[in-house]
Amino acid sequence: MAIYDIVVAPSTSGRDGGFIEKIGSYNPNTDPSTVVLKSERALHWLMVGAQPTDTARSILSHEGIMYKKHLQVGVNKGAISQDQAEEKFTAWKEGKEGRKSDTADTKQQAADKDRQDRLEAERKVNTARAEAIAKKNVVPEEVVAEVAPVAEEATETPEAAAETTETPAAE
Repeated sequence: MAIYDIVVAPSTSGRDGGFIEKIGSYNPNTDPSTVVLKSERALHWLMVGAQPTDTARSILSHEGIMYKKHLQVGVNKGAISQDQAEEKFTAWKEGKEGRKSDTADTKQQAADKDRQDRLEAERKVNTARAEAIAKKNVVPEEVVAEVAPVAEEATETPEAAAETTETPAAE
C-alpha cells in the first residue's frame, strides 16, 4: 500500500535522493484520496521558482495552491488587491467543497443502486429456482392413480404378516 511524500528537492538530486523540505503526503489508497499538505510552504516554494512535477502539479492544483499562486502573482503585479484575491480564493474553495460533497453523494447513490440491482437479480434467480423445484416435485395424477392400488396390496393384515415371519422359523 503506497503512500507518497510531497517534497521540495533540487533538480540534481535523484528520485530517492536528498530533499530540502517535506511539505505533505499523498495516500491514493483511500476513497477519496487523502492529501495532507502544508499549503503556505507549498505556496512559498512556488513563488520562489520551484517547478512541480506533473503529478505534484495536479495535486497542488486540486488543493487550490496553483490558483492561489496565480492570484498572488496578480496581487504582486498590481492587477488586483489582496482582499480581492482572498475573496476569489474563498469563493473557489467553497465551490470545491460543494463539488466534493456532490461527488461523494453520487458515489453513494451509485453504490446503493448497484446493491439494489444485485438483490433484485438474486430474487429473480431464487424465484426461478423455486419454480423449477416445484415443477420437478409435482407428481402427475396418472402416477398417483397407479401408485394407489399398489399401496393397497402392500397393506396386509397383521395375521398374514405374522404367518410369513413365522414360516421360515418353523422350517
